[in-house]
Amino acid sequence: MSDAKRPRVLVARRVFDSVVQRLGVHFEVETNAGDTVWSKAELIARLQGKSGAFITGSERIDAEVLDACPQLKAVCNMAVGYNNIDLAACNARGVLASNTPDVLTETTADFGFALMMAAARRMAESEHFLRRGEWSKWAYDMFSGADVHGATLGILGMGRIGRAIARRGHLGFGMPVIYHNRSRVAPELEAEVGASYVSKDELLAQADHLVIVLPYSADSHHAIGAAELARMKSSATLTNIARGGIVDDAALAQALAERRIAAAGLDVFEGEPKLNPALLTVPNVVLTPHIASASVRTRLAMADLAADNLIATLTGGTPPTALNPQVLSALRG
Repeated sequence: MSDAKRPRVLVARRVFDSVVQRLGVHFEVETNAGDTVWSKAELIARLQGKSGAFITGSERIDAEVLDACPQLKAVCNMAVGYNNIDLAACNARGVLASNTPDVLTETTADFGFALMMAAARRMAESEHFLRRGEWSKWAYDMFSGADVHGATLGILGMGRIGRAIARRGHLGFGMPVIYHNRSRVAPELEAEVGASYVSKDELLAQADHLVIVLPYSADSHHAIGAAELARMKSSATLTNIARGGIVDDAALAQALAERRIAAAGLDVFEGEPKLNPALLTVPNVVLTPHIASASVRTRLAMADLAADNLIATLTGGTPPTALNPQVLSALRG
């Protein structure tokens, strides 16, 4: 088939060459070799004439974008979270949307647990101290932190990643696990990870180490704010590997500065890649730039799954992880 007759797709950010090559077997592909984060106007311009888009969390697909690109049939996200996609707008316009669940669960859970441990054991604080040349002697209380083994692990959001973190804590570190979720998970899933369901208030009050793994939505915006932080133990840590905006970063920075909680580990931020400057002024926080899923193998698996969804949607197949598979019949009608 000549390029003139092949569907045209946009790969909105730089990805693995092997993935672009796979897409090139089926489509005429426009890439973003410079890895520019486009404005909405630039994204709309690039999407003109395109049947599909391979996107990341950097690209917001909403009604305005879809209305400006009526030929668009598929938007395939290289992420498990999809708060950058207006799913209702996609449904209304018959556009297939997809994400990449499962393939990043274990890698993200590894990182979340590591980030929680780094916050608990004050690793960032102590490294900065060492790099500044301030280490001159041993002291019994130098950077004494909190134990992880045997401590109570609290999880807000008991989906795939939440359960994977609970499993690490329960089986690997002998941690009692408590959780709060929009709905209670099945008893057999609780039993697998030794987890007990509690109210949100109980979770905040009892957890020694609280890990946030909620999907972002209007309902979860600032689910952890000043009032919630005030309910936590002064010795507790908070780790957020979910999405920016679930935690009120300004309130968290103030709570850390005042030592109302002991420490935090953050991989996501409100308005990222910008972050609240107050977080840079407090020593008791570990900050990483949204890299929880960033192992080479996992990122390649995510990219391949996004490509699988795009190829299947535009070539008459069944996309493996469609968010709105009900639109397929209309797409092909």
